[in-house]
Amino acid sequence: MTGILEGRVAIVTGAGSGIGRAGAELMAREGAHVVVLDLSEERGAETAGLIVSAGGTAEHVAVDVTDDHALETAISGVASRHGRIDILHNHAGAQVAGDLESVEIAGFDKSWSLNVRSHFMAARLVAPVMKAQRKGVILNTSSSSGVLYDREMIAYTTTKHAVIAMTRQMAGDYARFGIRVNALCPGWVDTPFNEPFIAQMGGRAAIESYIAEKVPLGRWADVSEIAEPILFLVSDRSSYMTGQILVVDGGETVV
Repeated sequence: MTGILEGRVAIVTGAGSGIGRAGAELMAREGAHVVVLDLSEERGAETAGLIVSAGGTAEHVAVDVTDDHALETAISGVASRHGRIDILHNHAGAQVAGDLESVEIAGFDKSWSLNVRSHFMAARLVAPVMKAQRKGVILNTSSSSGVLYDREMIAYTTTKHAVIAMTRQMAGDYARFGIRVNALCPGWVDTPFNEPFIAQMGGRAAIESYIAEKVPLGRWADVSEIAEPILFLVSDRSSYMTGQILVVDGGETVV
């Protein structure tokens, strides 16, 4: 039995750990050849190795996605080697703590560059390939912070709201080329990505209490619980869905 992504080429940024890795591994299990892009050579190689050891196919490229030239080289290399790009999952991102007066300006700029601009650039670079194919899927990772208030996290919430607006704009402009664009909004997922907010909250005990109070399901998500929605959004299971925002947050945004 073949997987639902058999024969497709997928690029995943920030796939060296956490949600990005879990999504990349599941795509590979469903038959995609996964190109792992990550700032860390070591983490990227580890993800690719896990995929190959599980019987899938993958390659890794160490790249700073905020470096336009490096990103262009990486993506054009994929197109040259494989002759196609079917899926782009823009996942690389950063969480920077602080409110209007306390956030570091450099941190705000970093957030914009990584959480928004790199998504824009990667999508811009894959678009001509997908247009030529008359088919493709772009998935941008936003956050539950993109649809609600997140305490004293102005850089993060601003950029994640922007990702949603950008996703809708891309979807409207590129649907006629057969390119679907959606956004994923994960809630609290237990990965090291949350360390800035945990520190701001006052430690692990404080964040556990916060999640128990604010999230109706009362717990963190495991990365596997986010990988499944990723698979849905990048596969033909969501073939009539574009410009949409899928929130996977244990119910936090409904209260």
